[in-house]
Amino acid sequence: MRILKAIKKSKLYVRQITIVVIMKFWLLLLLLLYGCSSPEVLMPKSGIVPTGVDLSGQWTIDPRSMLKQHHIDEAIDRTDGVDNKRIMRKILDQQRDKQRGILRSTGTSGGLVHVFLKTGKLLKITQTPYALFISFDRAVVLEYRFGENSPVNIGEADAHRVSGWQGDMYVIETLGEKRMKLTDSYSLTHDNNRLIRRITLRSKNMEEFTIIQEFNREGS
Repeated sequence: MRILKAIKKSKLYVRQITIVVIMKFWLLLLLLLYGCSSPEVLMPKSGIVPTGVDLSGQWTIDPRSMLKQHHIDEAIDRTDGVDNKRIMRKILDQQRDKQRGILRSTGTSGGLVHVFLKTGKLLKITQTPYALFISFDRAVVLEYRFGENSPVNIGEADAHRVSGWQGDMYVIETLGEKRMKLTDSYSLTHDNNRLIRRITLRSKNMEEFTIIQEFNREGS
């Protein structure tokens, strides 16, 4: 009897060891597959303007949305994982050096969101058959071509961008080399007098933060 019990215990022990080995094998395999997985590819957007949709106009931010600016700043910090004040100082230094004819590489590594995301209290949007032109506080004007699918860079910040129509919403997606992703979209309410801007920031750790801003059409 003792021999039989010993044999049973031995078999049970071997079975447990086998299960542990198999679990470790699958865990290792999953880690290898994750490490060797293909880089993320942004899906192209439509270049055809939906019938009756025109984002053109002067848009003033709703006072309630102004309170969300600090949420945007916090989300940028958490998404980038860098000191964005330091990034901004470097960009300003680069601009001053360029004016003085000085070439110096200060680097903007990691500051994808801070570099590519623009915000403002006053938006002026001009929609043509082929592109959107968005002015932020009459200071910065960005062009987004319908159906765009190309690399973009500002200074030393490199990324890939797709933009275009997704239903009645215009969507811009910007993906950085370190898997940080910025999704910026614009849509109108049913009465066409309010503009909804949705900003989604995704960190390299796949954390997501979404901020929604509302703008009122001037003169409505």
